[in-house]
Amino acid sequence: MALAETQRLTLREMERGDAVAIQSVFNDDYAHRFYPEMTNEAAAIEWIDRNRERYQRDGFGLWAIIDKTSGALIGDCGPTWQDAGGTRVLEIGYHIASQWRGRGYALEAARAAMAFGFARTTEPLIGSIVATDNASSVSVARRLHHDVRSYVNARGLDRFLFFTRRERYVSS
Repeated sequence: MALAETQRLTLREMERGDAVAIQSVFNDDYAHRFYPEMTNEAAAIEWIDRNRERYQRDGFGLWAIIDKTSGALIGDCGPTWQDAGGTRVLEIGYHIASQWRGRGYALEAARAAMAFGFARTTEPLIGSIVATDNASSVSVARRLHHDVRSYVNARGLDRFLFFTRRERYVSS
């Protein structure tokens, strides 16, 4: 069942059968810099199970991104609750497999996920947490959100919180 759709993409809940495709999203050197734990199918199944728990508990989580033309699972995207320097934030996360990057899919999916977040919650702010050295994700977040602040996370790592306040949000 589609939770959100765009011109080119369908976002749906992940299933355990998506494990190989989800693992491939993180199966390159660039992605491993930011997600070193995603090295095998067992890690992908844990990722999927964690999101399936979010679907039950929160009504949302990271969803599989499906390219409508090919039917391929090309990444994941969706709203999840995260800690941003001691503040609970509804975060739009996004991850795209290397062979699909650079085509605007992350921004397209993230816009759909943000629209879902503002429509289905009363949150005053929705953000995206990005490692300061993740140039690709920083580029997407700059186009998705209106504001940014930096913070140090619980593991002592520098992060950006890009965010959009509800009163500034205009659906696209």
